[in-house]
Amino acid sequence: MKTSRCLGLVGGLGVGATVHYYERLAQAHEAQGYALDIIISHSEMSQVFEYVQSNDRDGLAEYLAGYIHRMKAAGAVIAAIPAVTPHFCVHELNAISPLPIVSILDPVIRELGARAVRRVAIFGTRFVMESSLFGHLPQVEIISALPQEVDYIHNTYVELARTGKGSEEQRRNLTSLARRLLSRDGVDTIILAGTDFAQLFDDTNIDFPCIDCTALHLLAILKQLLGETSSNSR
Repeated sequence: MKTSRCLGLVGGLGVGATVHYYERLAQAHEAQGYALDIIISHSEMSQVFEYVQSNDRDGLAEYLAGYIHRMKAAGAVIAAIPAVTPHFCVHELNAISPLPIVSILDPVIRELGARAVRRVAIFGTRFVMESSLFGHLPQVEIISALPQEVDYIHNTYVELARTGKGSEEQRRNLTSLARRLLSRDGVDTIILAGTDFAQLFDDTNIDFPCIDCTALHLLAILKQLLGETSSNSR
C-alpha cells in the first residue's frame, strides 16, 4: 500500500474537530488505497482565544509555529490547522512556519466565486463573525446577525469545541436561525466557519444553503497529500 505525504495537524481546537478530520482523512486514504501518515500535536483553544482577544497576531503565530516545528521534526511535510479562529494570524504564521500550511480560507473564497454568491452570513466564534472571516471576503456582502444571535452562535460553538459533542437541540436552534437570516435578511448562503459544526451538521441533515469550511478544507488537504484524485472523495 502506498503512503501519502506526512501531514502535521495542529489539534485541540477543539478535540471534536480534530477527531473529525482524522476520521475523514483516514477514510479517504483507505478508499484510494493509501496509508495515512499523520502527526497530531495538541494545542489549547483557550490559549488561542487569549491571543485573539488581545489582538496579538504575532504571539498567536509564534504559539502555533511551535507545534508545527515539533511536527516537522517528527516527519511532517505539510501542516494544517483544523479550525477557523486561529487563521486570525494566517499571514504572520505563513511568514514563520517551517512547513507550508493548507489554508482553510482559500478554498472558501474559491467556492464563493464559483457559486457567484453575493450576500452571506457567517456562523462561527464571535471573533470570526465580527471580523468577517478576518477580512478575507471582500467580494461578498457580509450580513451580520443581531447581537443576541451572535451571542447564541458563539456560545454554542464554544460549547461544541469544549465538549466535543453536539445535541439535537443545538442543531435545531442553529437551523432555525439560519432560515431566519435567509428570509429576513436576504442572505444567499450561510458560511459554516467553524470546524466543530461537523458535530451537528452533515450532508444528511442540512436543509439550508451553506458553505461548509470543514468539507472544503479536507478536500484541499487531500489534494495536497494525494494529488488531484482526491477531488473525487467529496
